[in-house]
Amino acid sequence: MKIWVDADAIPAVIKDIICRAAERKQIETIFVANQFIRTPPSKVIRSMQVSSGFDVADDEIVKRVEPLDLVITSDIPLADEVITKGGQVLSSRGELMTKENIKQRLNIRDFMDTMRASGEQSGGPPPMNQADRQQFANHLDRILAKIK
Repeated sequence: MKIWVDADAIPAVIKDIICRAAERKQIETIFVANQFIRTPPSKVIRSMQVSSGFDVADDEIVKRVEPLDLVITSDIPLADEVITKGGQVLSSRGELMTKENIKQRLNIRDFMDTMRASGEQSGGPPPMNQADRQQFANHLDRILAKIK
């Protein structure tokens, strides 16, 4: 199992939680972005810089992800592709995306895109809070606890 991080917009506090967990469990963790991402000195944590462009980092993750790998992303279409390949997905807010809920999430995302395209102002998600950070850390710990 590897952890892949869609790192173009990962909050710093979530990056820190991921790095601590990767070190603790000694799990290979790759931060993928179209810019340089600083990672702590580690045998198991690294960054992968991809070229700029729409969905280039997402495409690289999909190309490399294997069944049971964990992908950290809030990108719903990327999550859908990862789940289709047998991977696990956790959003940076601690929401576990699964075969059972990803299609509904895609439908909501597409509906919101349509609303924004018609001029509707949605305001985006609220700022990340302590409960979001705790939910992320708890879900990550539960996923990693299943690893032998």
